[in-house]
Amino acid sequence: MSIARRLWAAVEPLHAVVYFAPETAEAAKAVGLRGYWMGYFTGRLAPLGPIGPGPATAVLFGFAPGMVARALPDAWTFASPEDVVASRLAAVSAALRRVLGDGHEDLVTLLERAAGACRFDGRPLAAAWAAVPEPADPLARLWLAATVLREHRGDGHVLAAVHAGLGGLETTLTHIGDGVIGQADIEPHRGWSAEDWTAAAGRLRARGLLDAGGRLTESGTAVRRRLEEDTDRLAAAPVEALGGELDRLLELAEPLSRAVIDVGLVPVPNPMGVSRP
Repeated sequence: MSIARRLWAAVEPLHAVVYFAPETAEAAKAVGLRGYWMGYFTGRLAPLGPIGPGPATAVLFGFAPGMVARALPDAWTFASPEDVVASRLAAVSAALRRVLGDGHEDLVTLLERAAGACRFDGRPLAAAWAAVPEPADPLARLWLAATVLREHRGDGHVLAAVHAGLGGLETTLTHIGDGVIGQADIEPHRGWSAEDWTAAAGRLRARGLLDAGGRLTESGTAVRRRLEEDTDRLAAAPVEALGGELDRLLELAEPLSRAVIDVGLVPVPNPMGVSRP
């Protein structure tokens, strides 16, 4: 595993708490949002402002346009972006405190140092979260820094996938074909029809990237490898900024990520393809 990917694996569960914690769902409901997906889309995109379904689909990359359009822009009539961000930070800090307790100031400092080294060329989600004012709560700061790092890598992954000639659903199929995630773990969470899945798989087979069973061919494996290498390269700035302190960040973050997984706050398997560090 590359150093950049190990940083992602150590930090991703701390970010991913926001997708599964009951506190998040309760906070979304409290500000007027209706249903999980309205909360999800507004929660990830709120720092960008009241974004519409077209730009949102482009930024998120892997979701079916119709699924996004069922939530946006209607969601912004129920809750403002500012209220969504504030409620999300409060909810996730409460969830982390429930499992991890207080403290962790050294980890917060290191995560913020890493996040501060990110460049945001072509990375709208990471740039938006980096512009969120620093919260007072240390656990909210921890989550915010983890989120900047996560979206920085994620935006870079989108850039790498587009460079490889892959759309969002096709990229997902290469994950599945590589055995990183199972189709059953992600198909219900992306909104694509059965016909969409079939057509995307057909396009990959026509390029010689997938075999008839949905597994990566030799050419597909090479494309997938380049995609991950490009993603790691584009995520290198935080690693380089940490230098010798990266080991300390991993030493502090990995037990916390194991804890949120072990108590079931972040399930494994999951749509992100992250496992227990």
